Amino acid sequence: MDFDYTPKVKDMQARLLAFMNEHIYPNEARFFEEIAANRAKGNAWMPTTLIEELKPKARAAGLWNLFLPRSPRAPEGLSNLEYAPLCEIMGRVPFAAEVFNCSAPDTGNMETLERYASEAIKDQWLEPLLRGEIRSAFLMTEPEVASSDATNIQCSIRRDGDHYVINGRKWWSSGAGDPRCAVYIVMGKTDPEAPRHSQQSMVVVPSNTPGITVVRPLSVFGYDDAPHGHMEVLLKDVRVPVTNLLLGEGRGFAIAQGRLGPGRIHHCMRTIGAAERALELMCKRLNSRVAFGKPISAQSVWHERIAEARCMIEQARLLTLKAAYMMDTVGNKVAKGEIAMIKVVAPNMACQIIDWAIQAHGAAGVSDDFSLAYSYAHQRTLRLADGPDEVHRQSLAKLELAKQLALKSEVDMPVTRGC
Repeated sequence: MDFDYTPKVKDMQARLLAFMNEHIYPNEARFFEEIAANRAKGNAWMPTTLIEELKPKARAAGLWNLFLPRSPRAPEGLSNLEYAPLCEIMGRVPFAAEVFNCSAPDTGNMETLERYASEAIKDQWLEPLLRGEIRSAFLMTEPEVASSDATNIQCSIRRDGDHYVINGRKWWSSGAGDPRCAVYIVMGKTDPEAPRHSQQSMVVVPSNTPGITVVRPLSVFGYDDAPHGHMEVLLKDVRVPVTNLLLGEGRGFAIAQGRLGPGRIHHCMRTIGAAERALELMCKRLNSRVAFGKPISAQSVWHERIAEARCMIEQARLLTLKAAYMMDTVGNKVAKGEIAMIKVVAPNMACQIIDWAIQAHGAAGVSDDFSLAYSYAHQRTLRLADGPDEVHRQSLAKLELAKQLALKSEVDMPVTRGC
């Protein structure tokens, strides 16, 4: 098995690292200062000037839309295996992915539109998303039901002549607070009487459609995550043309599974980058501080934690690369076990390593003087986003049990002998 990256990927890694060193790392403080200034003016959701300045530079450097494979509209898109090490680099800084037009939820929405939308919808919404001119939101989770089971979704999508009428309440609608957010993909029920996995559908909804109210932003461990944000959204008698439906009535659950596969692995790739950076910060801090007469890095407990962190990162990276390889070669459905595994492993790994890094920094680790507190809040959230740990573990257990039942059936089959 070849564990090396291709020359193409190595070249892109070098170019991306150079871009990060020149444009991203030196501007981390500026990014958060801009948000604070916008908040002081009364609108934390305004796009930052920094991101908009860097986007043309990223595109000129050939580092744009790297996430979308096999799309004639985005020929620069890479395979999942090629994208993995690049996405990891982007994950080292929370806002970096947007600079390269590779940030959620736009990546998942663009992939959904590319795979399931009509050409007219693609022209109207996918093209400006690919150009980075607008942003989008994905409206699936609801406050009234356990949305980890997508079949629970209650939002009504009722046909009325040539339109669908949508009524429901969504929350954790990431990106819906951004004034550039021009389009939603909404999941809801078109037929409550259909079989359980055929009740749901997905529809494209312009964000300025009458009947939509962005109720409030939701904070994550005290962070409002502006200018991105996670919103509660009310949809009341929202009307859209029937042509805005994706794939067909009753196909929403299938689309959700197709959409969340790539999104899950993108999260995990970025998570590995966040863990790598936390380990680096931890080592730098331990080397720079003295306690009880010797460097903290000389304390044996930190040797244990550093070694364990390196093992955990390498294990998670290998599993992520395996999942990416399988998605490229045998498809997301066959790779569902590997996708579920990495979705459990990566955020838990990152939470532990970031927690150690916070401990190494002492009180400074929980402050905003360092990136660790914000990074921990984000990674802890990923143990819920795109399905909680418990759901992924349940899926894995079912796959293992089914595998053993199949083996038992083969063993128990009667042997027929010829005369």
